[in-house]
Amino acid sequence: MEIISQIVDFFLHLDKHLFDIIEEYGTLTYLILFLIVFAETGLVFMPLLPGDSLLFAAGALAASTGALNVWLIIVLLIIAALLGDNVNYFVGKYLGTQIKQRERVLFLKREYLERTEAFYAKHGGKTVIMARFIPIIRTVAPFVAGAGSMEYGKYIGYCIAGALLWVPTLTLLGYFFGNITFVKENFELVIFGIIGLSVLPILWGFIKSKFLTPKAV
Repeated sequence: MEIISQIVDFFLHLDKHLFDIIEEYGTLTYLILFLIVFAETGLVFMPLLPGDSLLFAAGALAASTGALNVWLIIVLLIIAALLGDNVNYFVGKYLGTQIKQRERVLFLKREYLERTEAFYAKHGGKTVIMARFIPIIRTVAPFVAGAGSMEYGKYIGYCIAGALLWVPTLTLLGYFFGNITFVKENFELVIFGIIGLSVLPILWGFIKSKFLTPKAV
């Protein structure tokens, strides 16, 4: 329980924790931010690391402290997101091949793989861009794209587009609005708001599938 409370505290007070990191590590903060974004996007078993809120907080601190260069943050974290996605994609591709040969690898079954391929065939690569803005889904999507045998040439284009939209948007929102008095005094509420907006597509998809989609007779 203590670990969970520490994780929650880190999420809700990212501004304070990042400020402490800047004070203690200086320019190494760039590397720390890089590794967090890489891990969240590249390691399928680490989907609960902060993503959207981290970008927002980093942008806000770049503006308020002057210790970080917002444009350098954006460039580095775009690279981190792309590297993470590619690692995740090729791990998924490798395991996808194993699943097709063995029926199941760890928690993945051939049935899930076939559903994934059908989903991408129906909705196309735009789902890769949309997933970038949804916590947990953005960690799983590259892995699933690789496991589902989405063509890499098609995947990487949508992957780059998603990173170019995600990182600058959230970072610059923090840079320009993160130091407004109301935002600084209610940072926890802002973080909840960012998380809420991020998971809204998942909630809407669930409601739509359960209550609004006509059932086949």
